[in-house]
Amino acid sequence: MDEQSQLVRGLTPVHAGALVVGTVIGTGIFLKAGIMSQTVGAAHWMLLAWIAAGILSFSGALVYAEIGSIFPRAGGEYVYLREAYGDLAGFLYGWMRFWIASPGSIAAYAVGGATFLGATGIPGFAGWRKELAVGFIVFFTGLSCLSVRFGGRVQAFVTALKVVIIVGLTLAIFLFAPAGSWSHLMPHAAGEGAWPGFAAFGAAVLAALWAYDGWNNMPMVGGEIQNPQRSIPLSLIIGVGGVMLIYTLANIAYVYALPFGELLSANSKLHPAGLPAATKAAAGFLGASGTILLSAAFFISAMGALNGSILTSSRIPYAMATENMMPKFLAAVDPRSHVPVRSALIQGGWAAILAVSGTFDQITDYVVFAGWVFYALASISLIVFRFRLPDAPRGYRVPAYPWLPLVFAVVAVALLVNTLVTSPMESLTGLAFIMSGVPVFFWMRRGGNVAEGDLS
Repeated sequence: MDEQSQLVRGLTPVHAGALVVGTVIGTGIFLKAGIMSQTVGAAHWMLLAWIAAGILSFSGALVYAEIGSIFPRAGGEYVYLREAYGDLAGFLYGWMRFWIASPGSIAAYAVGGATFLGATGIPGFAGWRKELAVGFIVFFTGLSCLSVRFGGRVQAFVTALKVVIIVGLTLAIFLFAPAGSWSHLMPHAAGEGAWPGFAAFGAAVLAALWAYDGWNNMPMVGGEIQNPQRSIPLSLIIGVGGVMLIYTLANIAYVYALPFGELLSANSKLHPAGLPAATKAAAGFLGASGTILLSAAFFISAMGALNGSILTSSRIPYAMATENMMPKFLAAVDPRSHVPVRSALIQGGWAAILAVSGTFDQITDYVVFAGWVFYALASISLIVFRFRLPDAPRGYRVPAYPWLPLVFAVVAVALLVNTLVTSPMESLTGLAFIMSGVPVFFWMRRGGNVAEGDLS
């Protein structure tokens, strides 16, 4: 099926950039400093874990910028993996996205947004976190079904708003935090601040990677972006680079404002009743009313990431269905909105189930581990395409080839191995979901639902 007879290129370069920044910046920047501090035991190691995660994500974005310019089609990584490694690899990626990564991210953003809304103190919200999360998923899924251009405009507006909020908060913390001190960066007791070990540091990097998760989403709507061979690389490089700068400065601000003991008691699965690090950092100069306003701002940020994730992720089951890799009815596109409505609705329904059944940290652990299995494979696919498609039109070529994709893949694999050791239950659950797609793939192929041979 020709996707361009169904989808329309209604997303401008601004919309594409907003999808990168707005989908990445969600809840992790406000929630993960606590669990990371508890894991590594010192502020400077927590900051270095943020920087390491940023460098890794930016390296991945550089690699995806070239691949995305080669294959500007709906589906993103599904297309890359199927083109490089064949049907099974593409199917398992789509299977993982359908069951874990896409609905898991959506559920986590919705639950995080409900958490922030409850923290505003508005009567009736605090005790209805799961119900609110489901309501947010339903609302933004409905918005995504109106048109891709409308979704892009919503994303651009909310992204601009959240960037202004986070940058403004960061500057205000540096200027007005009453207990602010650069000494918070330094250890204050003998033995404090020692190297926590690769296992603990790797676990902290994995937590930070949740906050960076989503940089790969924008190419999923590659079939709906105007001038994609230029827009996709520029949006990825500028977007992820900008997010890395924002995240680094925001976390330095948290450390500047708070003694490390306050970070250790910030909101996490170990301290579920604790305030987020960002709220603690600003409470000193904004007071109780400021805390309410910040919770509302954090809610807006989470909703922007939720909108971007719903808009982009629904294109994967659609792309798979157009190639007989999933049930054909998912390939249907509404003739008026030019949106794969059925794919979006089923994605939203499964995300709502995950939001009700799992905690925020459990969901994000499944999502990040499962996703990085395929990030590593996708980075190596660039080497495959340089050999197989040397003359394919490209809007960008990755620097330091082939070392950048190779180093990215090696670090990703090392991180995955470390995660298997430190979080075996979550990691094995993610792997089990991926491998459960193998018998389904061969069952569908035997029944004639999966076409023989590679897409190429």
